[in-house]
Amino acid sequence: METRAVKPKADTALPAVVTDWFAARGWAPRRHQLDLIDAAAEGRSALLVAPTGAGKTLAGFLPSLIEIIGDHEQHPLKRRRGLHTLYISPLKALAVDIARNLEAPVAEMGLDIRIETRTGDTPSAKKTRQRRDPPEILLTTPEQVSLLLAHRDGRALFKTVQAIIIDELHALENTKRGDLLALALGRLSAIAPHMRRIGLSATVADPDRLCRYLMPQEKDTPVLADLIVADAGAPPQVSVLDSQARVPWSGHSSAYAAEDIMAAIKQVKCALVFVNTRSQAEMTFQNLWHLNEDQLPIALHHGSLSVEQRRRVEAAMTRGDLRAVVCTSTLELGVDWGAIDLVIQLGAPKGSSRMMQRIGRANHRLDEPSNALFVPSNRFEVLECQSAKNAIAEGIHDGDLPRPGGLDVLAQHVLGRACGEPFLMPDLYDEVTAAAPFAELDYETFERVVDFVATGGYALRRYDQYKKLEKLADGRLTVASRKVAQQYRLNAGTIVEAPMLKLRAVAAGKKRVRQGISQVGGRPVGRAGASIGEVEEWFIEQLRPGDTFLFAGKVWRFEGLAEAEAFASRTNDKEPMVPSYQGGKFPLSTFLAERVRAILADPKTWTGLPGQVRWWLELQRDKSGIPRADQMLIETFPRARKFYMTCYPFEGRLAHQTLGMLLTKRLEEAGFKPMGFMANDYALAIWALGDLSRADMNALFSDKGIDDGLDDWMTESNLLKRTFRNVATIAGLIDRKHPGKEKTGRQMNISSDLIYEVLVRHEPDHILLQATREDVSSGLLDLARMRGLLERVQAPDSLMVKHLERISPLAVPVMLEISKVPIAGEANEALLEEVADDFMEELNG
Repeated sequence: METRAVKPKADTALPAVVTDWFAARGWAPRRHQLDLIDAAAEGRSALLVAPTGAGKTLAGFLPSLIEIIGDHEQHPLKRRRGLHTLYISPLKALAVDIARNLEAPVAEMGLDIRIETRTGDTPSAKKTRQRRDPPEILLTTPEQVSLLLAHRDGRALFKTVQAIIIDELHALENTKRGDLLALALGRLSAIAPHMRRIGLSATVADPDRLCRYLMPQEKDTPVLADLIVADAGAPPQVSVLDSQARVPWSGHSSAYAAEDIMAAIKQVKCALVFVNTRSQAEMTFQNLWHLNEDQLPIALHHGSLSVEQRRRVEAAMTRGDLRAVVCTSTLELGVDWGAIDLVIQLGAPKGSSRMMQRIGRANHRLDEPSNALFVPSNRFEVLECQSAKNAIAEGIHDGDLPRPGGLDVLAQHVLGRACGEPFLMPDLYDEVTAAAPFAELDYETFERVVDFVATGGYALRRYDQYKKLEKLADGRLTVASRKVAQQYRLNAGTIVEAPMLKLRAVAAGKKRVRQGISQVGGRPVGRAGASIGEVEEWFIEQLRPGDTFLFAGKVWRFEGLAEAEAFASRTNDKEPMVPSYQGGKFPLSTFLAERVRAILADPKTWTGLPGQVRWWLELQRDKSGIPRADQMLIETFPRARKFYMTCYPFEGRLAHQTLGMLLTKRLEEAGFKPMGFMANDYALAIWALGDLSRADMNALFSDKGIDDGLDDWMTESNLLKRTFRNVATIAGLIDRKHPGKEKTGRQMNISSDLIYEVLVRHEPDHILLQATREDVSSGLLDLARMRGLLERVQAPDSLMVKHLERISPLAVPVMLEISKVPIAGEANEALLEEVADDFMEELNG
């Protein structure tokens, strides 16, 4: 399957108003912009892959502007009304930013074109008006498209659409949000079959996959959009920090490098400091603020902060008022936040494509290089950072393994489709399978999904609340009631985050309150201060009044909890608890894993590593061994009346956790009495009462019988039950939001657990249980990568087994993970280094 590349033309004709606009600025249209105009003129859809600063977004809109200009010229007195172009962004902020950037050239060209945005923040009156009197160009998000299609006037709204532009397509395509958008595209194709699609992306590992996603699919014949690749920009300049400070053996805080980071910030006008989790963002901001003797304006930006606080930071960035912003993926995509000189990545990148996306935030000029600094958090991460640097220099992208469309997402779409207008099953099946993620969906599974939406399934069909569809006299299915349609609109979407509580600031009271009391610090709750953001419900539930924690870059004292809000006062405590946010962790990509193994296997590459890391690897070679790139090292050693086994697959934390589940079960069956395991992105350690050096490693790492072992483990654990809650929420089986109220996380858990137990007992093949198992297998367990790992080590001589008398140098980081104790701040770092020194003395003893 090959993507059709567009052949450039030399005679692309542009309206005079467009050529004049370019000429007035001393510009000329770039080749890829002209190629996209030519493709659109012939009614062809296309994926544009272009680096940051190449005018990618303008290229996407130019064909629409030209078409609208032509329509205005042909019908000056009676213009054609209706929605012409639908722009879809993964971020609300990006849609708003693009609208603002588009309005400028439209005004400068003197064009009479209405441009509007529609997000969750758009006032309801404006949303209603947009359905009745839409603009010519509407910028929105995937969820809003589905909601618009779920209205009875959805067909009338979208039948005039000539073009759809999907920005940052790579960020959506292989996700549940992407599944929802693909189903919406299938519906839109049925409403406006001649509509063309434009995908925009700066980082693409597999262009064919994205080109296929854009197009309505046909039976047994993949259909792909055209591919347009822009000329490359200046290659980025990437360096890996070689700190004079001691690089930690393990951990993820990067606190050791705080002075190096601050020095880098001082050398540039503005830096983005990316971290991989929200808790890391809080800690990093606090560490930098303590070192900020020059009082440089440094800000914090992550998804749990209040919208108002995030907008203030974004506005300050646009004005150029900030020297640095510590952020998570919230600032990763294509919003233009002003002049960024440097991107600093704290912690390992986890993937070259993700890192290229982040580096693209620095320097939006195509002919000048973006600059980036990688700051590894530990010694294994030094290898990963070096691997990512090499991949970026070679321009090589990585990507996720493709996954089939989610059945829970399909269930949500079926209900939304019924809210929009009644349907016949065969017609809806054709629409659904036109969406690339669902192209292979069989009709029987489709019927089971529709039956679930209609009745809840066999075990639940006796309860009226689960009957959401009804059959009309002509055989079509429609929504059962207005109440069901209302519930759909309140709960639509695929982003299921941990239950959050609004956090409000209050003055510290003389009298402490207990959780559940409606008075805080002696004040009525209604007088509480402004919202400072949201915190995961489970985190607040573990706090007692008086406990301190870090949030929004400040230390707070927990004062109490009332209804759905938590209250805290400012404090100057130096050792706060730190929120351990659940979101934001990325797995090590398969591509980078291979490169890390290659660096480890080749001592010639060690010369480019920091001296202390090079010494560590040389010591490993002397004390144990260094595996070839096609081998996996396994070590066993006794310690403190237990027996340890460490292996180094470098396949990512999720795959290693799954491998740990499988190996401990096999060791238990073999009588070795395993006690536990610990996995990180690079290694897996198992400890047992039995001597693990006597284990049959070939049998232990066999690729036979994987499913039996893991199925038993999943059934015995809470993993399926926890995942079922998310699946049931997306599928509409349980609703969190109701008119005027919202269920708490605890209430959602109770509802989900009760239904889960009923289904497991009475309908174990329920479609949502199937969807849950698929989610666990592809996501939380990363079964595909673990299978690939075990298949890789079946070849002769693919296991390098070392039976040692004591711990090895490579095992020190993973053993430290096992030995961690919950102490916050610098004391924890000092204790870990002390334990590491003990391990090294033991190694040399």
